[in-house]
Amino acid sequence: MKEKFVKYETLLLETDGHLLTVTMNRPEAGNALNTQMLTEMVDFFGNIYVDPGTTRCVILTGAGDRIFCAGGDLKERKGMTDEAWRRQHALSEQLIRHIRDCPVPIVAAVNGAAFGGGCELVLGADFAYGADTAKFALTEVTLGIIPGTGGTQNLPRAVGLRRAKEIALTGLPFTAAQALDWGVLNKVCSLSALPEEAKAIAQRICDNAPVAIRQAKKSLNAASDLDFSSGYRFELEAYYRTIPTKDRLEGVLAFNEKRKARFTGE
Repeated sequence: MKEKFVKYETLLLETDGHLLTVTMNRPEAGNALNTQMLTEMVDFFGNIYVDPGTTRCVILTGAGDRIFCAGGDLKERKGMTDEAWRRQHALSEQLIRHIRDCPVPIVAAVNGAAFGGGCELVLGADFAYGADTAKFALTEVTLGIIPGTGGTQNLPRAVGLRRAKEIALTGLPFTAAQALDWGVLNKVCSLSALPEEAKAIAQRICDNAPVAIRQAKKSLNAASDLDFSSGYRFELEAYYRTIPTKDRLEGVLAFNEKRKARFTGE
């Protein structure tokens, strides 16, 4: 996997077995999403969608200890024509679709401020752990636009419609503790403990059966889009895909032999 992505200039990639950590690496600009970073993230997640290889889980984080991602790069956007803005935003649209459709789970490790598009990346991940110093906001309405990277769809799914309206219509920031209470974060820990906490939960995912993880993720995503009857039919289709796998046999055998299962993704 590492050799496949050596061309990236704004992303740092680190593999540890089946775990791949992606670090947005523009700390001097608050890890803001400029055209280059968006292009590289679209390429990365597009490649993962086509062929995750041996990767079973992705951690998404930001460089430094203050900012996860400050959102769109407003310095680059200053003076942008309407056409250039639309072309750049098309990358954001592709990115959030790739993230949602990513076959392997994505865990956000929020090491600092996640504003605008940065907050939308957190909401787009499968779930998120955050440092107690992290802050969040959807600030788009203060800039004359609205969230456009899935924010108006993913936020109410996480926090409920009325809370989402308060967040999106005011643009006011909220704390890590509030993010945990409202459902944006799954866990809050110290900044120093965050990398290991995120790695531990991601490694737990990596240790489980890869086909089962992918099928479960697809079925869970469908739950927010479908009524129960349709969603359950989707679940059963996903379930029956796991039955002929070698990992299903290995899981049952390991349970009966009282040992840890050794899953291969077959």
